[in-house]
Amino acid sequence: MVTFADIESAYERIKNTVNRTAVVTNRTLNNRLEAEFFFKCENFQRIGAFKFRGAYNAVNCLSEEQKARGVIAHSSGNHAQALALAAKLAGIKAVIVMPKSSPAVKVNATRDTYGAQVVFCENTITSRQETAGELIEKFGYTMVHPYDNDNVIAGAGTAALELLQECGSLDMIFVPVGGGGLLSGTSIAAKGFFPGIKVYAVEPEAVDDAYRSFQSGKICVNETTNSIADGLLTNLCERTFSIIKKNVEQIVTVSEEEIKQAMRFIWERMKLVVEPSGAVSLAGVLSGKVPVKNRRVGIIISGGNVDLNAFFEV
Repeated sequence: MVTFADIESAYERIKNTVNRTAVVTNRTLNNRLEAEFFFKCENFQRIGAFKFRGAYNAVNCLSEEQKARGVIAHSSGNHAQALALAAKLAGIKAVIVMPKSSPAVKVNATRDTYGAQVVFCENTITSRQETAGELIEKFGYTMVHPYDNDNVIAGAGTAALELLQECGSLDMIFVPVGGGGLLSGTSIAAKGFFPGIKVYAVEPEAVDDAYRSFQSGKICVNETTNSIADGLLTNLCERTFSIIKKNVEQIVTVSEEEIKQAMRFIWERMKLVVEPSGAVSLAGVLSGKVPVKNRRVGIIISGGNVDLNAFFEV
């Protein structure tokens, strides 16, 4: 299992390349909920999401032989961009398997801006895995999984490490959960920094596999992927689930409308561009399912890659 020391090592490895993203507060929210909130804005991270931290750490931990063969991943977008940029900076080849439904803004950035080879697959987890597996068998690429990878988890945890370095003691922290990489890394960093801190995960109720897994004690999967939070449609793995069971107090589910309202608040009241997946953590706070009054609360905004084609004709 990834340790706090692993996250500290990852931070030293990547700190000169990743952005140390801003921590933002909001008086309106503080007054409304009678608490003190600190938003870690990973929408300001390179490629627009926290994923660059883990991808860059993982690439820098590869052997020279692995670098020579190149890397591969399957991702709907943010990890795709992150690995593409990390590989570009390292001077190695990256191949990204992307579902056909991936937002155009993420596909274009992965392929055109960061120079990765994009291979499309069907819109299922099985198709992602099978397509990537065939390419690995044929070309010998090294898989850099979006979350089932210790170095990716350690890199993701550096966002929370920075938040706690800047804000000091927090009572609780809210994190989005999809595959569980960010949640796992955040929970290890938070508990390592302040053992008494409580970690809460937030997930769309339309794709509530993590919630059901947490309740049942065994990994569950989703039958559909009907959520606007496209970055949270993946399922947990044994690696992340084992960390979540140990470190997370509760998993909160939120409706699509609650996600939209949280996104609207961040856009209108905080003037920040945030994608639906990135707004899920605030949606969990606003749902009222976890008491926050008189608490110091960290909120991870995981990313800001919005597909504007969904809103405008271009």
